[in-house]
Amino acid sequence: MPIEILMPALSPTMEEGTLAKWLVKEGDTVSSGDVMCEIETDKATMEFEAVDEGTIGKILIEEGTEGVKVNAPIAVLLEDGESADDIGDTSKAKASGSSHAAPAEPSDATAPSKGHGRGETDATPAPAAPKRADVERIFASPLARRIAADKGIDLGDIKGSGPRGRIVKSDVEGLSKSDAPTKPAQQDTPKSAPAGPSADAVAKMYEGREYKEFKLDGMRKTIAARLTEAKQTVPHFYLRRDIKLDALMKFRSELNRQLEPRGVKLSVNDFIIKACALALQQVPDANAVWAGDRILKLVPSDVAVAVAIEGGLFTPVLKDAEMKSLSALSAEMKDLAARARDRKLAPHEYQGGSFAVSNLGMFGIDNFDAVINPPHGAILAVGAGVKKPVVTAEGEVSVATVMSVTLSVDHRVIDGALGAELLGAIKDNLEAPMTMLA
Repeated sequence: MPIEILMPALSPTMEEGTLAKWLVKEGDTVSSGDVMCEIETDKATMEFEAVDEGTIGKILIEEGTEGVKVNAPIAVLLEDGESADDIGDTSKAKASGSSHAAPAEPSDATAPSKGHGRGETDATPAPAAPKRADVERIFASPLARRIAADKGIDLGDIKGSGPRGRIVKSDVEGLSKSDAPTKPAQQDTPKSAPAGPSADAVAKMYEGREYKEFKLDGMRKTIAARLTEAKQTVPHFYLRRDIKLDALMKFRSELNRQLEPRGVKLSVNDFIIKACALALQQVPDANAVWAGDRILKLVPSDVAVAVAIEGGLFTPVLKDAEMKSLSALSAEMKDLAARARDRKLAPHEYQGGSFAVSNLGMFGIDNFDAVINPPHGAILAVGAGVKKPVVTAEGEVSVATVMSVTLSVDHRVIDGALGAELLGAIKDNLEAPMTMLA
């Protein structure tokens, strides 16, 4: 039976995407690894590869189509011996749950909406305990599916040994229904908070006033949803410190003079990233993330850095930042930021990390409070370095370059004293920058 190729979830937050470009046409033969199309997600434009070989029998979604839901059928793949006459009712192919293409790792975002992405209304009550295969994409070869169906085995209970965790013939061949392992039931998704006023209600408030309306793209929708979730579900608290930058500015100037022949120019932000990475090692209990029913304490310092792009932002992650030199961090950050602005980052480059830095000092902002990016335990909001009068240890008044920072902390992960210790370590590192090279 012809099998539908479904819209993949190419990032954990993707719920819909734009089918930007088809690279195959009806009648083309595809093999495993062939790029079939380009899909624009909420974060980037990514290539979508075939897993199995077959013939493209029908393209269901035209290129340029926006708002294609995850798990919606986008094309039909014909296997050996099948023709376009066999396509018939494509909903039958959908019922098999097969998808012959290789997306990124599936996540909660891959779960289909009511009607399984086909616009159907749900007239009957949903079953109390749906099988895993009904709510999550299962990647399996056609032969493995047929064997499992004949034996009454739920593929959602099988761990695949094929590429990308795909279930193959050998995974199910020797099993009986009673042999299949049982996986724990998935946790219920928490109910969403009450929505605000509808679009029509807001528009009515501005009747008679001139305005322009802009449709939300995938990135802006995702930012809105994630930040709303973060402020509603993460118990933030805030710690503030002033950091004297004079020693750092002098040290940076000297280093840049020496690094100039190599074409390296360090920014203040490079020092901030390094200071945070080292502080997470100095206060290891704060190098942690919230994982629902537990806390994960990381060993390396994986520091995310907010990068503003047109229409939104990325937070690429500098992994093992505590191990890298300032010049290496600077070069990596420049590369990640450039590719972020071109929306060319791969998901693994902006996922993960335990801590983030958001620097608005370059825009003249003195201080601000940043929103934590779950599951991170904290985020450092960095303001501008400003010359201010300060009182020295000797009680004299002098002028110093002072930078105000605010540490937003998830109280479920980090308590007040621990957060204060982390922020103190960041301050110490920045005020004695030579120690960061030791």
